[in-house]
Amino acid sequence: MKKIALIGSTGSIGTQTLDVVRQHPGQFEITGLAAGGNIGLFAEQVNRFRPKKASVATKELAERVRPQLPEDVQLYYGEQGLIEVAAGTEAETVVTAIVGSAGLPATIAAIEAGKHIALANKETLVTAGHLVTEAAGRKGVALLPVDSEHSAIFQCLNGERIEEVRQITLTASGGSFRDLTREELRNVTVEDALKHPNWSMGAKITIDSATMVNKGLEVIEAHWLFGLPYEQIGVLLHPESIIHSFVEYRDGSVIAQLGTPDMRVPIQYALSYPRRWPSEAKRLSLAEVGKLHFREMDYNRFPCLRLAFECGKIGGTATCVYNAANEVAVARFLSGNISFLQIETIIETVLSKHDVQEEPDLEGIRSADRWARNMAESL
Repeated sequence: MKKIALIGSTGSIGTQTLDVVRQHPGQFEITGLAAGGNIGLFAEQVNRFRPKKASVATKELAERVRPQLPEDVQLYYGEQGLIEVAAGTEAETVVTAIVGSAGLPATIAAIEAGKHIALANKETLVTAGHLVTEAAGRKGVALLPVDSEHSAIFQCLNGERIEEVRQITLTASGGSFRDLTREELRNVTVEDALKHPNWSMGAKITIDSATMVNKGLEVIEAHWLFGLPYEQIGVLLHPESIIHSFVEYRDGSVIAQLGTPDMRVPIQYALSYPRRWPSEAKRLSLAEVGKLHFREMDYNRFPCLRLAFECGKIGGTATCVYNAANEVAVARFLSGNISFLQIETIIETVLSKHDVQEEPDLEGIRSADRWARNMAESL
């Protein structure tokens, strides 16, 4: 059996990862589970999969959930708990499904421990792509993409030479507000923003999809995963989310990966690679779909995506600050503290006040992250 650890087990990607595990009995052993504050679901998961190590967000939560867990499960909490689950078990592969920059230390620790990474935490590469890719290369571990777009590119590149790629294109659904004008965005509500038309995702990622920050983070992640300059990375609006992404080669050939919108497919591929196992996902019928639609990306309509490209080209701590400012802004929007359009205003203002540090070490990244969060809270 393949031994895996999962951080972010109660989130959208985490629960769907465990769905994949349930669909393939006898194929996996869960050695570690880590979650945040949803201790009810977390206790069910631990009792179902019996990992050796488990972790929650705080000491208080650990004390509350301890009586509900098997006695032989070692329970941890906080950042050190994430590191224990990610790096301190016999897992061969660690699924990093935690949302936000909190997943970075645990991911680096797992790489240093020789674990392969099934990467669903895009902020890891956004904030510290140079450190993560260097460590993965040095330790000889694989970074296997879980995001549907990066999984698609990964599949389209199989057996091909990266030197022969002209461009990769990430498709974007456009999120909840893809058909609204800038003026119509002024009065949208949190409830409106959380109604994603295609995908089942957590609140933070759903808001990021509506602002197009999620696609911006994916552009930066693609740069590090595939080693391509930003000039060779494009984004295309594709409302149906059937073509998950595609690669154009220098001979004019275009290879695309298609499928119904179901995150369990790329999750499973990251866990089963290089094999393809049966899946419960709905089969794609192009005849039933009938038509697919595409629109050029409007960077004035989606300024957060433009900012992502600019930060990526600047490099250093710019991408870290972009991500941190967004995390704070989204949390403030979800709590009703700011309007939807103020998310992008906060990100741009924080970036305008930041002095970029080139080639930062981990402490430099953490320092920039803290500064950006404090600045975003103060605006």
